Amino acid sequence: METAIFAGGCFWCMVQPFDSQPGIDSVDTGGHTKNPTYEDVKAHTTGHTEAVKITFDPDIISYTELVNIYWHQTDPTDAMGQFQDRGDNYRPVIFVNGPEQRRIAEASKRALHVSERFSKPIVTAIEDAKPFYPAEARHQRFYKNNPVVFAEQEAGGRVDFIAEQWADAPKVD
Repeated sequence: METAIFAGGCFWCMVQPFDSQPGIDSVDTGGHTKNPTYEDVKAHTTGHTEAVKITFDPDIISYTELVNIYWHQTDPTDAMGQFQDRGDNYRPVIFVNGPEQRRIAEASKRALHVSERFSKPIVTAIEDAKPFYPAEARHQRFYKNNPVVFAEQEAGGRVDFIAEQWADAPKVD
């Protein structure tokens, strides 16, 4: 098993697209500040970036496929948040575990830029992975455990953006 770590706005919204893929063992919400509370993170004082840590079987689903799913969930032109979620704790980042993940992530970012799918520059950061600290239990699988609040969160523009920007791309199940 391998891991991938992605940040793309509220971590609640980043679980579902990966959670249903074959070869995914787990998708955990959290980030890179040692054991903050959710209230600490929302105060924008921790330097924390909300992220998901995906444990996957590379024989079933590749890191390249995971990066592709990631792009389809975020606005890679918005460095200071995603949709209604504003601030550095919601910034888009691909956290890489080693040189091979970095090579794949950087090549994918270049390909997205060259595609001219977006009129603004691709600003998603690619950074080395840091220790990952899982979020409190109430934030794990939020989309399943709190469907009403999750739907309200998704109504903040992510769904419409994905439909508009990726309508001609293969669907991510």
